[in-house]
Amino acid sequence: MAARARSEERRAEIMRAALEVIAERGYRGTTLGAVAERVGLTQQGLLHHFPTKEALLVAVLEDRDHWDTGGGARRREGWRLELLTSLVDYNAMRPGIVQTFSALLGESVTEDHPARAFFTHRYEQVRADMSESLRDEFGDRLPSGLTPEQAGPLLTAVMDGLQYQWLLDPEAVDMPTVFRHFLTLLRGGDPGPAGG
Repeated sequence: MAARARSEERRAEIMRAALEVIAERGYRGTTLGAVAERVGLTQQGLLHHFPTKEALLVAVLEDRDHWDTGGGARRREGWRLELLTSLVDYNAMRPGIVQTFSALLGESVTEDHPARAFFTHRYEQVRADMSESLRDEFGDRLPSGLTPEQAGPLLTAVMDGLQYQWLLDPEAVDMPTVFRHFLTLLRGGDPGPAGG
């Protein structure tokens, strides 16, 4: 059991190092050798835990999503709009993670990128989750008349688009405040609980 715990600890350490290296160099500029060196392993030692660079990338992305969804608990409970606001606030406190995720998302639109399937599947799930959140909040129609299914992709686009704007110019774009403004717009001018 102790060996398994050490192995899991080492995997977590490798994923943290991979995240740092990807943030510095981008996915294409990241090598397994650079990640191994960061954690004091040989490349062969790293391959024991992650057989390919692609496997390491997917593990890093899945781990990031796992943290954001509270280990999947939030997905089971549904994403209330207040929880989305908390997630935006949380992301504003960790620019390095958001930058790495955004860079990988941008790179993944190319045909041969190993994260393309991950992000494609992720967005299918996120759009469905956002639509469900909006249905929980508003029922079958938002104040604008849109259905939750029509507004779900818009909510997703605003969250991710705000991250890019904030990363490029954090002084000009207060991501949490702007997101709250968007929720006020969704609610038809009502800021919602405690001012949104």
